[in-house]
This record gives sequence, structure tokens and C-alpha cells, in this order.
Amino acid sequence: MRHAWRGVEGSERAIPKKTLKDSVQEVSLRRVWKLFREYRALLGFIILLALAGAVIGLGPPLVMKVIIDDAIPAGDRKQLIVMAALLIGLPVFSGVIGVWQNYMNFKVAQGIMRDLRQGLFSNLQRQSIGFFTNSRSGEVIQRVTEDVQAVQGVVTNLVVNTITQSVVVVTTTVILFVLDWRLALLSMIILPISMIPVRKVSRLRKKMRQETQKVRAQMASQLGEVFGISGALLTRIYGREQSQAAQFQATNKQVMDMELKVNLMGRWFMMFVGVLGPIGTAIIYLYGGFAVIQGTMTVGAIVAFAAYLGRLYQPFGTLLNLHVEVVTALGVFGRIFEYMDMLPEMEDGPHAKALDAPAGRVTFQNVKFGYAGGKQGRDGDHGDDRLEAGSKVQEDELVLKGITFEAKPNEVVAIVGPSGAGKSTLISLIARLYDPTEGCIEVDDMDLRDVKLAELRRHIGYVTQESFLFHATLRENLRFAREDATQEEIEEACRKAYIHEFIQSLPDGYDTMVGERGHRLSGGERQRISIARAILKNPTILLLDEATSHLDSESERYVQEALQELMKGRTTLVIAHRLSTILAADQILVVQDGRVVERGRHQDLLTQHGVYAMLYETQFAKV
Repeated sequence: MRHAWRGVEGSERAIPKKTLKDSVQEVSLRRVWKLFREYRALLGFIILLALAGAVIGLGPPLVMKVIIDDAIPAGDRKQLIVMAALLIGLPVFSGVIGVWQNYMNFKVAQGIMRDLRQGLFSNLQRQSIGFFTNSRSGEVIQRVTEDVQAVQGVVTNLVVNTITQSVVVVTTTVILFVLDWRLALLSMIILPISMIPVRKVSRLRKKMRQETQKVRAQMASQLGEVFGISGALLTRIYGREQSQAAQFQATNKQVMDMELKVNLMGRWFMMFVGVLGPIGTAIIYLYGGFAVIQGTMTVGAIVAFAAYLGRLYQPFGTLLNLHVEVVTALGVFGRIFEYMDMLPEMEDGPHAKALDAPAGRVTFQNVKFGYAGGKQGRDGDHGDDRLEAGSKVQEDELVLKGITFEAKPNEVVAIVGPSGAGKSTLISLIARLYDPTEGCIEVDDMDLRDVKLAELRRHIGYVTQESFLFHATLRENLRFAREDATQEEIEEACRKAYIHEFIQSLPDGYDTMVGERGHRLSGGERQRISIARAILKNPTILLLDEATSHLDSESERYVQEALQELMKGRTTLVIAHRLSTILAADQILVVQDGRVVERGRHQDLLTQHGVYAMLYETQFAKV
């Protein structure tokens, strides 16, 4: 894919060329923390709950010390009952605070997940068609769903565990030194040892997690292709079920193997951290046991110290593991931020204008276009303000090579030529699905790059060869053109497209579900729905990319009549493979090898005995 960023008139800065490959970068923990910025108030409340829980958690070991050293030796039943009640009450109170804290933390985490998904979705919608033609849909879906889901555990635990466990470690360390500073120092010797493998384990798990997500994305793409209606149909026609199953089995096994490696490395690390607790406890009982024998320490003090030591090692191990998990997740965050940081190829310039009541005159001025990168900009009244955004496009890489023509309002311009001549590319440039590599396209003497994208496309109707319908009702598919369209307007548009009676004959009428990509309808029916959708939009400029190619002769006759009515007062550019469309054209452009080699009306071009005459003989004469 070509990510070339072009300067527009009035731009304050030039955006350099950026590709997906170039945008992969190391994600800092600081950027992850920025995700929590909008939740500072909730985070403050979570911190208060964590402090309260940590303070309450310090109580039970001290209560045990009082029971062992005071209540039992003194035979104080009342004190014993009170202390026993505290052993029950303190954990219950702490548990209630923990539930509240966990809910608030989960609320923050889910908010961040929502923000990530929404941010990805919004930025992907800003990308050009070039991005989607060069990306696998499964890969895109993987980033928005699976990748975001993969970091949920880290986001959920990042704040609560970092805050809570840090508070527990600090408060427990303080009380350990208060009880016995020598024993506290002895118990701390083990902690630095546990930090030795953290960096290496984190680095390895991060790399493995990145690779795993890539393979998962491949699996998602494969599933999307195989189980999409077109892929499923093709698989069955060619009997490739076993081959597809074998490919999926290989990818599936690769995912399993990589997940096992990631999990095994994590288990080994947790085992290493988990061993530290028993070692520390053994040291405490060994040292404390000698102290009790010598009479310098009580049994209750040893029990309390051992209990506090558990409260120290467990959260410290959690923090170490959290560090490993966060670093591991940074690889996935990198994939998420990679898509969030992508800049769209086409954006509104700072001085882009609306297109109010356009007449619809379309002008191409020496337009060149290539998909392989190159200079993007404009030549015109403002001088040459092109920005170098990549290597210059070679002549043989250009799809369009200097197209110049004018389409006037109330005029039908037919575009004909052999396959691969650049006809569909020419049409797509008018809707600014791409920007020209060189030259200028104007609507009513305004450069398309000076017009707000939404305004431009509001006045354009586009019916393609592949009529796409969403998996929704017919009414919802038609209202995709105009959300505020009334039922009467919908039915009128469908009458003009000669599809209303067919819809009425369906059991659920306009509430009929069309199925995945509309495959419950025939090709001709889908095409007439698409034409009705364009009629409902009521555009100023109409683009028809072989819009009648899937219709039978009878349907084509009806739709041609509807299109003739729709074309009145509009600028219409149509890629024509049917003689009837060509005969109705005010101007015919013959495109060959990216150039307009002939232009004129039907009879005039026939008398030239050139490319058009040859196309007519090979494609249209029999008709």
C-alpha cells in the first residue's frame, strides 16, 4: 500500500510519507498510561480504596500475635473472643472493599477498551480505498477485536495491581522493620534475586506475543475468506474443502504451538517467583526459632512476622509478573497503535470549502495516476506546491497517463476501452477515492482537493459493477443512501429502478433480510436495488461502473429507462459495456493504455475506423 502524504494549499506543514512497516515502533509504557488520562477521578477513588484495603489487611497478623502472646497465656477469655471476632470481621470488611475496588477498576478497564476500539474504528474509516484494497479484511478485524481483547487483562490489572500491591509492599515493609529490623533485612535479601530473570523473560514473551498475534491475524483472514459467501461458493465448486481444511490445520497448529510456548515461559517464571516465599519463610522460622530458644523473641512475633512476609512476597511477585505481562502486551499495543497512528491519504485541507448547489461540471486536466507512490500535489493557479512523498512514478507504472476532458451538466459521457485500460480508476478519482499523482480534477472550477470530502461525496452517486448489500433488510440497505428517506420516497425510487413490484411480492416486503452480501437475491435484483439506492440519493454527479452488466435484456430495458430519467440535469459518467448505453452518450471517451485515444459521438467514431470501430466490431456489432 502507498501511504504518500500530499501538501494542500494552505497546509501548515508537510506530512512525510509513512507506511505501515515504517510505523511499527516500540511502545512506551508512558503512552499506555496516557490511556487512563480521562479516568483520573475514578483512579483517585481506586487508590483510596486500595489504601483502605491495605491498612485493614495489616490487622490480622497483629491480632494473631495478641492471641498467641497475650490472650491465651493470660487466660483472658474476653480478649480472646474480641480478637477472634476481629479475625473474622477484618477480612469481611476488606473483602467488601475489594469487591468495590474491583468493580471500579473493571469499569475503568472497559472504558479504555471501548476507547481503543472506537479509536481504531474511527481512524480506519478515514483511510482511503487504497488501504482496504491492500489489506486483508481479517487482519483489520483482528486489530479491532482480538488485539484489543488481548490487552484487556493487562489494562484491567495495570492500575489496581500496581497501586494495591505497591501499597501492600510499602506498608508491610514498614511494619516488618518495626517488628524486627534485623529479621526484616534478612528477609529482604531474596527480593533482588527474583528480579534477575524479569528483563529476559519480558523481552522473549513480548516477541513471542507479537508473532502469535500475527499468526492469529492470518487465521482470521483465512476464516473470513473461506466462510464468506463468495469464498464458500468457490471452495465447493472446485472441491477444495480438504485443501482449505489442511491449510487451516497448519495455521491452527502454529497458533497452538506458539501459545504453548508463551504459556510455558510464563509458568516457569511464576514457579521461580513462587519458590521465593517458602525460602523466605524457612529463613524466618530458622532464625526466629533460634531467637525464641534464646528468649529474645516470642512465638507470636514469629507467626506474625511469617504472616507479614507472605503479604510481602506475594504482592512483590505479582508486581514482577505484572511487569512481564505489561512488557509482553506492549507488542500487541504496538499493533493497535500502528493502526491508530495511520494518517489517511485524503483529508480535508485547512481551507477546504463546501460544495453548495453544484452544477456538476467535471474537468480533468492532464491527470496522471499510479498506485506505486510518487509525487502528489497540484499544478495550477497556485503554482507548483507539490511535495515529494516518495520515489517518482515511472511511466510504465502509471494507470492514467495524461487524461484531459470535460463533462458538462446534463451530459452523458461514456467511457469505453479494453480491460485494464484504466476506466474504473478514472471514475474513482472523481469521487476522490484516490488523488491524482499529477494534474488536477475540478468540479465547477474547484479543485477536488479544495472541497470538503463529505460535501463532495454528498453530491455523487456511484453504482458499481459489484453491487454490495449489507446483511440487513431491504429498507435498511436502501436507507443507507439517505437515513431520513420516507417509505414513500423509498418506494418511488424502487419503482424507477423497476424493483418495487418484486419487493412487494416477497413475504416480508421491504423488511426482507437480503443475506450475506445480498446473496439471497439474484445479480440483477441486487443491481436494481443499488440503482434504486442511487436514485434515492438524488446526486448531482452520477458515476456508473458497468451498472447494467448483470441485468438480463428485459431488466436492462426497464433500468435503462429509469437511468435516462435519472440522468436528466445531471453529469453522468458511465463505463459502458452495452451498446444501448453508448448510443445514449453525448460524448464517448475511448481509453487505451491509460490515455484517451479517441473521443466523439458514436457515428463520428465509427467513421474514423480506429480503436472504437474495432471495439464496436468485437463487442457490440452482434448486439
